Amino acid sequence: QVQLAESGGGLVQAGDSLRLSCAVSGRTLSSLTMAWFRQAPGKEREFVTGLTWWGGSTEYTDSKTGRFTISRDNAENTVYLQMNSLKPADTAVYYCNAKDIASTRSYWGQGTQVTVSS
Repeated sequence: QVQLAESGGGLVQAGDSLRLSCAVSGRTLSSLTMAWFRQAPGKEREFVTGLTWWGGSTEYTDSKTGRFTISRDNAENTVYLQMNSLKPADTAVYYCNAKDIASTRSYWGQGTQVTVSS
């Protein structure tokens, strides 16, 4: 069973930066495809950015105009989302997602709130 625990959210001003963390337990990162999603009030959950592994390489599949960057620390079994130049439109609950490469089963964290004031 994969468990994900997000942290690092909070209230910031427009233009600030935040780094979210997603601590993974139950699997190593090498067996998972990781991604970040977000859901703003009244809106559907949307994909933010993700990492895939095949053949030992990593690949960014999406980004928010270069302001958001996903990274991983294999030793800590943790994935990060670095968010720069935050805007009020980035206000949302941010969720970590893991997909087991072998079973394709998907797992979600509980989410962390990010609020950007103008």
